[in-house]
Amino acid sequence: MTVIIASLFLPYTVNFHVNNSRNRSPPLTPPSTDQDPTIDGITPIRIAAASLFEKSLPTRTPGLTPGATTDHERIFTSNVAKEQLEKNEYPFPSTAVEQDNRLLTESEGHSPLWGATTSFIQPKPVTVLSPSPSILKHQDLRAAKEPVPQQPPAAQPIAPYARLRKASTASRKLSFSKAEWTIETAEQGNGGLRNAVRSATDSGFLDNMMWVGTLGMPTDALAKYTRQDIAEKLEDEYECLTVFVNDGDFDGHYTHFCKTILWPVFHYQIPDNPKSKAYEDHSWIYYVKLNQAFAERIARSWKRGDEIWVQDYHLLLVPAMLRKLVPDAQIGFFLHIAFPSSEVFKCLAPRKELLQGILGANLIGFQTDEYCRHFLQTCSRILCVEATPEGIQLEDRFVNVGTFPIGIDPTSWDKRRQATDVERWISTISERYQGKRLIVARDKIDSVRGIRQKLLSYELFLNTYPEWAEKVVLIQVATSTTEQPELEATLSDIAMRINSTHSTLAHQPLVFLKQDLAFPQYLALITVADALMITSLREGMNLTSHEFVYCQDGRSGDKAYGSLILSEFTGSASVFGDHALLVNPWDYRQCCEAIHTALTRDEGERKQVWEELLRAVLNNSTANWVKSFNETLTRVWNEQSSREIMAVPRLSVSRLTERYRQSKQRLMIVDYEDTLASWGSPRSIILTTPQRAIITLNELTEDPANVVYVMSSRMPEEMERLFRQVNNLGLIAENGCFVREPNSETWTHLADQLHVKTWKSSVSNILAYFHARVEGSWIEERHCSLVFHHGSAEDRHIAARSAAECAGNINDACADLGVHAIPIEGALIVETTHTNKASAAEMVWEWSMENAEKNEDVLKPDFLLVIGDSREDEPVFRWANKLHSAKAVDYAMTVTLGSRSTEAKATLTQGVTGVLSCLQQLAHQGQPKLPLRE
Repeated sequence: MTVIIASLFLPYTVNFHVNNSRNRSPPLTPPSTDQDPTIDGITPIRIAAASLFEKSLPTRTPGLTPGATTDHERIFTSNVAKEQLEKNEYPFPSTAVEQDNRLLTESEGHSPLWGATTSFIQPKPVTVLSPSPSILKHQDLRAAKEPVPQQPPAAQPIAPYARLRKASTASRKLSFSKAEWTIETAEQGNGGLRNAVRSATDSGFLDNMMWVGTLGMPTDALAKYTRQDIAEKLEDEYECLTVFVNDGDFDGHYTHFCKTILWPVFHYQIPDNPKSKAYEDHSWIYYVKLNQAFAERIARSWKRGDEIWVQDYHLLLVPAMLRKLVPDAQIGFFLHIAFPSSEVFKCLAPRKELLQGILGANLIGFQTDEYCRHFLQTCSRILCVEATPEGIQLEDRFVNVGTFPIGIDPTSWDKRRQATDVERWISTISERYQGKRLIVARDKIDSVRGIRQKLLSYELFLNTYPEWAEKVVLIQVATSTTEQPELEATLSDIAMRINSTHSTLAHQPLVFLKQDLAFPQYLALITVADALMITSLREGMNLTSHEFVYCQDGRSGDKAYGSLILSEFTGSASVFGDHALLVNPWDYRQCCEAIHTALTRDEGERKQVWEELLRAVLNNSTANWVKSFNETLTRVWNEQSSREIMAVPRLSVSRLTERYRQSKQRLMIVDYEDTLASWGSPRSIILTTPQRAIITLNELTEDPANVVYVMSSRMPEEMERLFRQVNNLGLIAENGCFVREPNSETWTHLADQLHVKTWKSSVSNILAYFHARVEGSWIEERHCSLVFHHGSAEDRHIAARSAAECAGNINDACADLGVHAIPIEGALIVETTHTNKASAAEMVWEWSMENAEKNEDVLKPDFLLVIGDSREDEPVFRWANKLHSAKAVDYAMTVTLGSRSTEAKATLTQGVTGVLSCLQQLAHQGQPKLPLRE
């Protein structure tokens, strides 16, 4: 078996060795010493970042923090020593790959934008035409079926220049096709996922795995044979299957849809400008095309028994696409980022398509219970499907949903921390900030990261506690981006204000680094920090917090047991609980006090809290995450496969008849609607039972060895009227809320009537609200349930949408009351969760056992038959199967008439006619002779 891991970016990419420096992206050139002074024997270098646009602006070494009064922060800009550059020994990742192609990577590394890598020589991308800022013009792009190449924004060049440019492009394509290349560790991608897979592989859990993804670089400039050579090398030597897509398709998918539409909405940042709608219409076709390319690539390599694990929001459509291509595939999907509430998710235009895409999986995993609950509610409200705590019940199958929080790999972190470069940086940073209390933060300049809220809280702290102004330093590492220049300008203004107010010639309270750190620097920084501050407005699992906790054991450096200030809106908050200093990023006063608490805790308290945090980190390791998800996927796939209607054999009436003859005491429970009699709208049905069903039931009940029950969703008085012509028949009414024994006039109430009265008063108002807004709908009140019928509504679409919203409101508002709303065809039924047909069947079984114990002439049942057709019958099937597995009954057969996934052991394809024929054949076997009792 092979575990196929589908991620947008492969762990590896390609570096081309092209002599022409113009093709290099970007050039690494040593700076002149008169411009950048040497610091601690290390010289900073300038790195030119490639641009997605034709004309890129030159970049420079990041400047000092606004309002800076010291140059202490310059130590963080010196990543490459001058002498290494002169010897042409700059550390390309290829050297690292040759040593160990599974090195530990940063869990949350701030990789550059696609097409703008800073360490490799790679082609430049071909982007797609962005939509017009005018909402009046975006329909033209929506109608486009193929990617539109990016056109120069300026006037068209004159012919000679155009020919020169065309020749240059052809020359570059030829140069990349002929250039030598090497496989490198990629800068793009999910570092936490890579570390998890590597950890599971090292631990022996993943014996055979294969990555599927893109190279994370433009590929249009590569010749076909070059692509083929790269793909073969990656597959043969690096266990990677490469997905090639046009640069325009990738740019439209990643830059325009994922980053402009999905990322903000999933993090509760709803775009409110007309252009966002244009982007959504414009880029959706590219999102679909890339997902289809992934599905087709996986399907070509899939073999029976392989397990497919699709990763993150870039590939939401892949599970359903794969389900169509390989219906029997074992598919899991895991979302690494947050999943928003249904009210936010419904803002997406392709909301149904996205949900249906995810539901192609057998198992869907989320970081926290909150995100899992949001997904279930969203499916219930938007798709109008039944959501249970275990997953989603679709028409033809069940999809399991669960929580699997990711973590870090402690073993690899121990090895990496022992490296000489890390120890050197620990010494350097500790010496530079000797006597200071360090608060560390590392974020991308993004509106969802909460950097603005963090800086304002820190400013409030310095104003509130001026005695700390010269004792504490906040080092904020902020990766710069061109996507939100206004936010970057705002942060610079706040940083300037903080340093202008509270800094001295010898002390600077805020270091604002508009750059990322090298991995050794990052490790050293979180090791020597007194506190880590994370104020994300929304986030999946912040692994920086896990890494900080693990590095605070005191084995490296002089400091230990640092405090964790953590936003309550991160997934990590559910892992660490109250052991972290949980804050609301919007509450600046609370954040201010959290900083003060972190700095004033005594060592004993800090150690006690840290030990609890460390325990949480160790319990949620990467290896456990991979193992837990994959074992769960295997289990649920086996369960779902056994319930597939194609896997359920047809009922062998002859074998059933033989076991019937051999048995001595029988219990039979048969559903009424669409099982014993055809059923339709309750308003159009005359409450009568077909004569053939009456005759068949009477023939069965005439045998004293038979105990027969009919179960239904109808009320007790309706059941009495339906079966008044059948003698000695037991009845189960309202889906198990009422039970009447054979030859009895008394109904047993399984549902608490006081409880029913209480929840009905709460639910009735909600149903009345939606009933008033759906023309043609009506509400049916039963003794223990309420039914909102909308099948006869004038507008079916509005009715279905209203029913879904109604179900969501009831399930959210009345969950504590022990009731739930279940959508069925043309109606919405609200009933208690404490009682169902299975609980009624269990009571019937107990009565049979008690009767056998009290009466010597009555035997215990050794034959159990359950026949049903609907979702409400599944709990009875499950109960009967468990009873047989526990050997409580010699023989048990569960039979379904439906075409959906089921837990029944057999199926009947002839419908009501087949059921009556089967029961008649059993009844005609005659009463077996009872054994003589001594």
